Amino acid sequence: MSQLTEVAANPYADELAAAKKAVSLAARLCQRVQQGILQSDIQSKADRTPVTVADYGSQVLISLVLKKELPSHSFSMVAEEDSEDLRKDDAQQILEHITSLVNETIANDDSYNMSLSKEDVLAALDGGKSEGGPSGRHWILDPIDGTKGFIRGDQYAVALGLLDEGKVVLGVLGCPNLPSKSTNKHNGSSSGDQVGSLYFATIGCGAKVQALEGSEPQKITICSVNNPVDASFFESLEHSKRDLTSSIAEKLGVQAPPVRMDSQAKYAALAQGDGAIYLRFSGKGYKERVWDHAAGSIIVTAGGMVKDASGNDLDFSKGRYLDRDRGIIATNRYLMPMVLKAVQEAIDEEQ
Repeated sequence: MSQLTEVAANPYADELAAAKKAVSLAARLCQRVQQGILQSDIQSKADRTPVTVADYGSQVLISLVLKKELPSHSFSMVAEEDSEDLRKDDAQQILEHITSLVNETIANDDSYNMSLSKEDVLAALDGGKSEGGPSGRHWILDPIDGTKGFIRGDQYAVALGLLDEGKVVLGVLGCPNLPSKSTNKHNGSSSGDQVGSLYFATIGCGAKVQALEGSEPQKITICSVNNPVDASFFESLEHSKRDLTSSIAEKLGVQAPPVRMDSQAKYAALAQGDGAIYLRFSGKGYKERVWDHAAGSIIVTAGGMVKDASGNDLDFSKGRYLDRDRGIIATNRYLMPMVLKAVQEAIDEEQ
């Protein structure tokens, strides 16, 4: 398909090209940090969750690339990080480190002839303070989804979505540790597969994968298993009520043990057919953030379905948090009715 034909077929072709470039560049910085991560590269946020120099650097690069590649677009981004902690007196060393990492990544890429100051870095971070909402266009970013997995050397994802009039219309997931064919059952890569994949989807145009370093994009499809006995399911390492998910699996007759994995890499693995079901049921009071699901959900819904526990579509139009009922379920159209029934039964028993 020629570029002109592709643009005609995809009204978000320019945005997709910019998003892929941004995520690829950010993933390069993340890979470099993960290979030699030090305790000094990790901070603790007010809510005690970890944040690394790579979270900040990734967000800065993505903000920068989107503005450079789409200069005529008004820029609004709903993102996880901001500059507050980096403006403190004791954070100057880490801010200098982030600035160096960003500038070295830009210099190694050759796309842009520029160098950022520490103030530029802080300003780029604060470009992610938008509240989103039902009108206009808003980028939705998790610069590193699965920071704990990133710190451990396991799975993580750079996750970027685009919200247009309250609907997610585009998603890109950079998964540096995920092979583009199949994952094994233990977080790593299967032998012989290319590790480091870029997954993307635009509304109405299907989902594709290519190597992070660049390769011909390949179409991906969710698995077509229609009997839950033959299904395997993904769940989070961190945010998972395992007694509930095991009860759901038991009701479905699922035989395979759960595949536990950090980040939206689960959405990517599901979208390419590595498993059949993804169950996300967090503890009481946990509020899901839009950046934890925007990019991954559109990549799955290109061929499958993502619903809340009541069978409703996820609503990303309410600001920084997801408006949804209880859990999140992703699977194919054959299994979804059975999974929703099992979910409801398991929740009823729990109450």
